[in-house]
Amino acid sequence: MVPDYVILALYALAMVGIAFYTRNRSRSVNDFLLAGKKGLNGWMTAFAYGTTYFSAVIFIGYAGQFGRSFGLASIWIGIGNAVIGTLIAWLVLAKRTKNMTQRLQAKTMPEFFEKRYGDKKLKLVSAVIIFLFLIPYSASVYNGLSSLFEIVFGIEGWIVMIALAALTALYLFFGGYFATALSDFIQGIIMLIGVVCMVFCFMNSEQVNWDISKIVNDPNLTWFTFGAENKGLYGSTVSLLSLILLTSLGVWALPQTIHKYYAIRDKKAISQGVVVSTVFALIIGFAAYFTGALSAFFPETQGVPHAEVVPTMLGIAIPAGLTGVIAILILSASMSTLSSVSLAGSSVIAIDLYRGSINEKASDRRVNVIMKTLCLIFVAVSVIIALLNEKYGIAAIAYMMGISWGTLAGCFMGPYVLGVVWKRVTKPAVWSSVIGSLVLTVGLIFVFGYDKNGWDCTVGVALKDGVGTSPLIGVICMVFSLLITVVVSLLTKKPEDALLHEAFDKHFEGEIQ
Repeated sequence: MVPDYVILALYALAMVGIAFYTRNRSRSVNDFLLAGKKGLNGWMTAFAYGTTYFSAVIFIGYAGQFGRSFGLASIWIGIGNAVIGTLIAWLVLAKRTKNMTQRLQAKTMPEFFEKRYGDKKLKLVSAVIIFLFLIPYSASVYNGLSSLFEIVFGIEGWIVMIALAALTALYLFFGGYFATALSDFIQGIIMLIGVVCMVFCFMNSEQVNWDISKIVNDPNLTWFTFGAENKGLYGSTVSLLSLILLTSLGVWALPQTIHKYYAIRDKKAISQGVVVSTVFALIIGFAAYFTGALSAFFPETQGVPHAEVVPTMLGIAIPAGLTGVIAILILSASMSTLSSVSLAGSSVIAIDLYRGSINEKASDRRVNVIMKTLCLIFVAVSVIIALLNEKYGIAAIAYMMGISWGTLAGCFMGPYVLGVVWKRVTKPAVWSSVIGSLVLTVGLIFVFGYDKNGWDCTVGVALKDGVGTSPLIGVICMVFSLLITVVVSLLTKKPEDALLHEAFDKHFEGEIQ
């Protein structure tokens, strides 16, 4: 175990080194949020996108829970993440987002909504929604890491959470997005090396021993979930399709992933980013769910909580010395996600709420200080919620993420995605999507919860089981958002020409061609 602790210590020192190296790169709001005027190259942006996309939730929550439930069919989630959530998302959104945010001079998603639709209240409401619903996602990442370190290293979860929060807050506070992107690049390389080592060790374990025929022929490891027993709203086929769509299409409207397009440098960088981010997502997504499916060959994982499946496998199959590498793999995925989520959450409050509504004349320096402080507060609140969830078991890790992604994507899918490709989107349509998706999310949680348990069950039981259907709810809300945005836009007055000209001006100076 000594080599493992040495590897962890070296990793922590490297992150501290990044914090001090980048301490002078976040003196203004633009520096802190967008890494300066020039932006980042394609490789750094692609790794920042990929490491933000995949966190401890995929390795601990999703791989353990759904790899066990669906077998090899869970790999379709990873493939969907690479094709829909990365390749197609970059092709459709990257250039359009970069150009439009430059034209509108928007640094955050709420600021984009305000300037695109000419509504200051929309900026305020969307900022509050983003901040509130990114917190449970951040907390789910902390919970995933605590499970890993408790089982593999015997370190209490609360110690891991606090240490991780302190480390993330340090380099985020000093270096902002540039520090995040630089650490993401290093962490992305670690993730690629780590997943290769993890797959190799699991395949080389006594339980599997490179027997491909065993994997292919095992009845629990089918590539598809279709069957008579899988019919119905809550069957495994519907669940799997919901997970693919939620985790693949949902990132099209999440502020922490969309932010990466704001800060990319130029057309060449976008072309690089498309290829690099897709390859990265394919490798990480496939490896995570494949190893989760292999839990069928580890009897020690039978009956353990889903969050403990992968950590239990690591303790069995990974030799001393490599455990630290695998731990850093999951740690890297988590820290990059946490820093991006914290940056997205704090920026909407500092820029959109404080300077947008409370003090419009606030200096750049003051807003920058507030944003840095809010990063620390966001991290602290996330840790507190994660500790409460660990103690009381409020919600499973995967479903905390599902609620966060589903609600945010449901509110903003139509307003953002259609807003960058279609001139006809109107302000009433945007409000219909935001308010309607919030109401629909809450309503469906209770409807599905009571439907699964009977309408005479308690509110607590209905709420718990309703949250368990969060992937399906998220998909319904995303479809609702797209449909309601189109319908209401067609039924309401066309936006003012001035707004359309500003947003869709094809002759804007500095536009990426």
